[in-house]
Amino acid sequence: MRPARHRVHRTIAYAWVAPVTLAGLVLAGLALACGARARWVEGQLEVAGAHRLRGFGRWPPVRDFVAITLGHVILGRDHATLARWRRHEQAHVRQYERWGLLFWPLYLGASGWAWLRGREPYRDNPFEIEARRAEAE
Repeated sequence: MRPARHRVHRTIAYAWVAPVTLAGLVLAGLALACGARARWVEGQLEVAGAHRLRGFGRWPPVRDFVAITLGHVILGRDHATLARWRRHEQAHVRQYERWGLLFWPLYLGASGWAWLRGREPYRDNPFEIEARRAEAE
């Protein structure tokens, strides 16, 4: 009985995040067309190595950008980097599963709130703090 309940839970989690994952799949398709490689890791699609997308490593324009998670799709500079940041990005996957489409406005709102309080919008964002905790485990 437990495995069936787990499958139902996973199906709901994937459906809840599907619109964001679709956006990630579109970007993944572009990256794959530009030479990236894809892997399935722990139920997520990891795509990295689109060397023909030279600006990818500089977008979004934040310090130390190495990866971005869009639902169940994780895009990164290369697979070694994704392996290094896997726990961090997996924490974002769980956040998407918890918040669904609300994740983006909540994340941006948390960054804005940090900035309004004179804090660092990325570093002091509670979603990033949670991901760094997961990374440290």
